[in-house]
Amino acid sequence: MQNLGWSEAIKKVLAEQGEPMRTSEIAQAILDRNLRSKVGATPHTAVASYLSQEPLRSEVEKLDRGVFRYPPAAKEDKPVPSSAAQTPVVALEDTGTADVSEDERGLLNAFGLFWRRAEIDWAPSAPTMLGVQLTGSAAVDFSTQEGVYILYDGSRLVYVGRVTEPRMGKRLREHTRDRLSGRWDRFSWFGVRPVGANGELEDVPDTDLDADLVISTLEALLIEALEPPQNRRQGDGFAELEFIQQIDPNIEKARKKRLLAELSDNL
Repeated sequence: MQNLGWSEAIKKVLAEQGEPMRTSEIAQAILDRNLRSKVGATPHTAVASYLSQEPLRSEVEKLDRGVFRYPPAAKEDKPVPSSAAQTPVVALEDTGTADVSEDERGLLNAFGLFWRRAEIDWAPSAPTMLGVQLTGSAAVDFSTQEGVYILYDGSRLVYVGRVTEPRMGKRLREHTRDRLSGRWDRFSWFGVRPVGANGELEDVPDTDLDADLVISTLEALLIEALEPPQNRRQGDGFAELEFIQQIDPNIEKARKKRLLAELSDNL
């Protein structure tokens, strides 16, 4: 086990790799090679943060959003072929907070996809929802998250719900005992509370957006768009906002014209 500083560990991984890497790949390599004795709960965030600051910002070459190379290629050199450098970086885990501003991220600060119901102990009144940013990083308990969640039966979506208080774990526990109990085995969640460097969930960031309103609107949009079979109502307040498509008059005339032509041919 080595105990390099983040900057030294980042440069060592990139130099040994010899080709561009994403921030998530750099962080995972640091963990896999035991280059640091402590990595905390958000090593990917730490890597992205260091790469955005001096001296690394001047020493390490940035090829694309979330993609870096060290040492930098000479100006006359051709770019090193790499899927990491050529593929647009669109996944949240591949960008990091240093590459995505709070305005771009909005209020979405953490999420989990297709977690297994069977891998959580629902017996306690306040069950824990453990997740890791990268393999080998410290676990984070998301049971006090706020946001929107989706329940699945296998791969089939069955229900969309929201939590506007820090009780995601408790709310999901209720679904192991209510009418939905036998109807789901996986779930996804989207949270507004960010993870701090100490691995604890922080308060919802201060923005011009109202968190409760955003959560409620997102839930309503998901219900309207996905039509989960177990949701008994439409999205809140959306009934008067829905507009039914009206056929273009020119298309309607063309259809009538074709119908008359077909009737004429059959006479």
